[in-house]
Amino acid sequence: MASSASRIVHQEYIARIRYSNVLPPPPNPPKLLDIPNTGLASGQYTTPGFATRLARDQPLNIEADAELGMPLDLVGMPGIFDGDESSIQAPLHPPQLHPHDRALLRPLATLGKPKFSDTGVSFLRRTEYISSGFTSKARMEGTTSAKGLVDTRKPKPVQNLPADRESPAYIKAQVEKDFETAAANLKDRTRVRHPTKRNVQLVDAVPLIPDLDAFPDAGGYVLLKFLTNPVPPSSTYDARVESSVLRPADPTEAELEMKEAARQAYELDPHNNPPPDEKIQYEMFMPDTVTDAKNIKRKFDVLDPEHDDRDLYSQFDEETGKGAFRLKRLRGYETVQTSGGTDDKYDEYVVVAMHDGTDGLHQKAAHYYPVVQRSSIRPQRTKNIQKMRHNISGEEEEVLDMVDLSIVDPGAETKQVMEGFKTWPYGENHEDDAERDAAEVEDALSETDAEGEDDDLNSPVRPSLGGKTIASRVQSDEEDDDENESLHSED
Repeated sequence: MASSASRIVHQEYIARIRYSNVLPPPPNPPKLLDIPNTGLASGQYTTPGFATRLARDQPLNIEADAELGMPLDLVGMPGIFDGDESSIQAPLHPPQLHPHDRALLRPLATLGKPKFSDTGVSFLRRTEYISSGFTSKARMEGTTSAKGLVDTRKPKPVQNLPADRESPAYIKAQVEKDFETAAANLKDRTRVRHPTKRNVQLVDAVPLIPDLDAFPDAGGYVLLKFLTNPVPPSSTYDARVESSVLRPADPTEAELEMKEAARQAYELDPHNNPPPDEKIQYEMFMPDTVTDAKNIKRKFDVLDPEHDDRDLYSQFDEETGKGAFRLKRLRGYETVQTSGGTDDKYDEYVVVAMHDGTDGLHQKAAHYYPVVQRSSIRPQRTKNIQKMRHNISGEEEEVLDMVDLSIVDPGAETKQVMEGFKTWPYGENHEDDAERDAAEVEDALSETDAEGEDDDLNSPVRPSLGGKTIASRVQSDEEDDDENESLHSED
């Protein structure tokens, strides 16, 4: 009994309440009009004609204005469409300006620091200074008329500039000055300052010299820029690109004929014909593995003691005793933009390499190398488009699928050409042409000087008449015994 009495029973009650949502009556009772009509007795209450006849018999007793009882002000200018422009004109009697707003209407000349004129009468200027609060003695003395007539400023030293900045003497003086400045900076490196970054300090200074032992047979190097990634995108760098080979593709006879025809058409009418396409076609070959790519770079490294090891090659022929790297064709490329040449290989771009002097071949310096050509290349598409347009004959071309790369020392003729660039950086032929041109210029100048001396001895000075120089000299008539010379103007 005790256990049953202490037992707790939870009960839930659900109450349902019903209430009405009746809207209150309108505040104003509806206004019903007593319109006489036949009503429902005629049986025409539901026909369209009943409402039409009712509207015709009982017109609306409402007088509506032009705006139908709802004026619309779209521009905010009352009466503007009625010819009243008073809302957009200045009032005839402007309202009184508040004292706090008067400073906003001051002219621009009165803003900022007061500026005093040095011209005018001295006592007027002095009165102006006193009224403005400037009573400095130095300022008052500087405004007197006597001070204004005397220039107390220290004259600036006049620099003796050479008449001809292109003269050899001026160029030599500037070069010697640069060397003197560089020598002074090397002695005291604290004097060297970066032109834009003042917090940068000089850590080390090395000479900038050419590497005379690194000239290739072309006299310089070629910079190639890929406009698209030559390999599939990846999270790691593909080192095989650095050991790839770009082989220039020889144009076919059809391509040569097409270029020659375009060149002739351009020479005849350059306004209506485009210039010939001078794009260079390349074929790119790449090693299969990263190991072959590293071994190719080791074969070129003369400081590697094992660079002559034949085991570095991916394949070796025992019969011929020659090794090679097998490179597969990746795709064809074409140049988009090409610039540079042998005449300006030092003018715009050079390659700079830092050597620490520990290899035994180079001293510690920054060596620069010439760039004879800069090209941007992209995957070949112009040639493919021309094939689709049937501008090029559809003959099947011989496409190399792979090449074997062997690295050997240059021959005697190639070494002789490379050695020649040490003496003639632009090439021996270029130096001969430059000397020939210089000799022709000197001969022309000497002949001109000789003719000028003869004219000076045999002819009088040509005067100037009214600002017009007398341009020619003619002999007088043969009957004149004195054979005097008469001067006349070409005018």
